[in-house]
Amino acid sequence: MERHTYQTGIIGNCSFIAHINLNTNVDWLCWPRMDSTFTFGGLLDTKKGGEFSILPNDHYTSHQYYLENTNVLCTEVTTNEGSYRITDFAPRFNQYERFFKPLMMIRKVEPIEGSPRVRVICKPVCDYGARHLHPLRGSSHIEFTGCEDRIRLTTDIPISYIFDEELFVLNDTRYLLLTYGHPLEAPLQSTAERFLRETTQYWRSWIKQSSIANYFQPFVIRSALALKLHQYEDTGAIIAASTTSLPEFPDSGRNWDYRYCWMRDSYYILTALNHIGHFEEMERYFGYITDISFSGDFRYQPLYGITGKKDLIENILPHLSGYMGNQPVRIGNQAYEHIQNDIYGQVLISMLPLYTDHRFIFTERKDSDRWINLLLKKIERTIDEKDAGIWEFRNMANIHCYTNLFQWAGCCAAEKMARTINNEELVEKAVALKERAAAHIESCYDPELKAYTNAAGSKYLDASTLQLIMMNYLDPKSERARDHLEALEKELKTDDGLFYRYLHSDDFGKPRTTFLVCAFWYVEALACVGRLEDAQHEFEKILQYSNHLLLFSEDVESGTGSQWGNFPQAYSHVGLMNAAYRISMKLDVPIFI
Repeated sequence: MERHTYQTGIIGNCSFIAHINLNTNVDWLCWPRMDSTFTFGGLLDTKKGGEFSILPNDHYTSHQYYLENTNVLCTEVTTNEGSYRITDFAPRFNQYERFFKPLMMIRKVEPIEGSPRVRVICKPVCDYGARHLHPLRGSSHIEFTGCEDRIRLTTDIPISYIFDEELFVLNDTRYLLLTYGHPLEAPLQSTAERFLRETTQYWRSWIKQSSIANYFQPFVIRSALALKLHQYEDTGAIIAASTTSLPEFPDSGRNWDYRYCWMRDSYYILTALNHIGHFEEMERYFGYITDISFSGDFRYQPLYGITGKKDLIENILPHLSGYMGNQPVRIGNQAYEHIQNDIYGQVLISMLPLYTDHRFIFTERKDSDRWINLLLKKIERTIDEKDAGIWEFRNMANIHCYTNLFQWAGCCAAEKMARTINNEELVEKAVALKERAAAHIESCYDPELKAYTNAAGSKYLDASTLQLIMMNYLDPKSERARDHLEALEKELKTDDGLFYRYLHSDDFGKPRTTFLVCAFWYVEALACVGRLEDAQHEFEKILQYSNHLLLFSEDVESGTGSQWGNFPQAYSHVGLMNAAYRISMKLDVPIFI
């Protein structure tokens, strides 16, 4: 079977993310926010999703690459008549002591060789493709009306060619600038070139300010750049992915909307960014979490909207055909109603560096006592509950090993923070809860399997329990840690280096594809127990499952190596960064600061 990969790269500026296909089309773009309706959604329906392409009339080949160490994407197209390059980017740079990150994407189109003839088609849509917008012709722009706000395409290409979708000879560099809300009120060419220059410089400076070991550095750099785009900077929220309803495998029905902030995912993302020395994202996220924490509810939801919205009601859009015909297309996510009790611990762990890393001025955090106590109370109220677990089972509740592990780890973090701020009462509370969580974890141990199962009273193994080793609940040097790891790899690891989350049936039957981050967790666990050569070998095997731009999906099909699930997936890139960091620390690889 032919390997399936996603044929897109992403651009963005921490206000939005757009997917650019190898065929030059903007396959996905949600405006005005990452969780808004798509303006272009060909990823989910090639007919109703609109189009923004720059193509010749005849046969062509294309390839894509990023400008080195940036989120500026180039697509080069070769035809019988010549070749041309499209440079796509979303402006982002520092201006007037703040970041300039408008709802604007710029496409620079320049001839490389010969006299290629191209056709520009720009057809934005609204209401997830239920409405096509009405184009109004201007002297050097087309304004599209009918959505929440106006969308304008400003260009130096003759408007008639675009309006009538006519071919024209590309003999000079041309610019297409698409805006939402506010049109461009400045010279087109010089503004586009300045924005490109400053955006390129911004991304390269961001990478230069990163502490990245010289271990598969290009992969870590690309993952870091992709992760950065997934923070909605306006509020600090970090989304799991920019897409919805890309199936976990064909005809699975497992098509979910990931354009929200999962508390759990954010912990892993912040850990990865912390490893490379980026703190501003953590502080912004801390503000987002603080707003949610003090909202008055005793229980966290597993996920929230990017502005902290609670009700993420799940709906199906039957008018869309879905990715490669895979329905349903869902917006919203019913998991917001779930009970998932690991998240309290993960919020505490994610914020630990704010209190233990002296590069942060933690004495300025006036609500520290209240905030830590609030989180510990949430753990205290939920520590003995059954929940849906990390994999968000819709109709199955258990005392999950993973849940209690992160309650244990959260209490460890709370204890450290309480000692930092000299609050002995909070120290005692954290220690007592830590012991209760440990008792639940031990109830999941199966002496016959010599492993911890997914839940108390269960015989099922689960890749999430690799975290017992990575979080130092199990001493990595102990026989119990080695036995546990061997039991998991025997049952869940594939011959091609991939890892299943679990193999038992869930609400939708048995999963067919592997979950990519689990393979990276496996690599980390190997490094922890001292099997460093195995860790390096398995890490290198996993890298082959990226697409042409080193971007990784959520799921990979064993045997074919096909990419499935929402893309690119923050979890997967986090897994890569953390695994590379763990190996580089064990190898004592120099870190460039």
